[in-house]
Amino acid sequence: MTDALLSARGLRLAFGGVRAADGIDLDVMRGEFLAIIGPNGAGKTTFINMTTGYLKPQDGEIRYEGRRITGMSPRAIVKLGIARSFQLPQLFLEHTVEQNLAIALAARHGIWSPLAPLLRPGYRAEARDLLDRFGLAALADARADALNEGARKLADIAMAVALKPRLLLMDEPTSGVAASEKMHVVETLARVLREAKVTAVFVEHDMDVVERFADRVAVWSQGRIAALGPPQEVLADPTVQHEVIGIERHATPGDAHA
Repeated sequence: MTDALLSARGLRLAFGGVRAADGIDLDVMRGEFLAIIGPNGAGKTTFINMTTGYLKPQDGEIRYEGRRITGMSPRAIVKLGIARSFQLPQLFLEHTVEQNLAIALAARHGIWSPLAPLLRPGYRAEARDLLDRFGLAALADARADALNEGARKLADIAMAVALKPRLLLMDEPTSGVAASEKMHVVETLARVLREAKVTAVFVEHDMDVVERFADRVAVWSQGRIAALGPPQEVLADPTVQHEVIGIERHATPGDAHA
């Protein structure tokens, strides 16, 4: 695989006696949607945290566009073109949806008076365009704490996209979203990210979402990659069905080292 945007080699990290990463080797290809699945505690979120600078591996390296980023700070990694969203949306709940986008635009432009960008016509237009692309234009003036979970997820990821990443890592983008909203949320994300040519890695528990939207699936098990390939192939594997899908359908949120 020569067209890798991100490459991880030999990643190892333990929390006490728990091996959250035990020799992870993975290439993320340009333009793909890669789903990460696995039981709680398998090391899924740990991988995202290492890739985005929130954790430093004890061994191994991560390269982005050929450049070693292992151990760099989250802010430095964002500047290179990698963004992330969290399992719980990281919104400023007392501000409007548009103001939240303003904060993301401020971060991208290095302006630390957060609401200043919206006072500039170009920035206001960019914020409104993002809200429209995510189907949130009608909620621009609503406070973030008034949104339902689906809209909060979309607003949170819109903030990440405002940073203009080439790679976006999403930790459980459908967690907490009502079943009736889930496919709409993911369809919106997939459309916006593919239009923007953003490569995406997402941790997901809903196998219907994985099967429908992933180009490839990586199965995490005890800090290792147990299977990797197209969703139809991976999800049909009897071991994956028994050890992952059977567990995940009854899993509860809150995977601290997921």
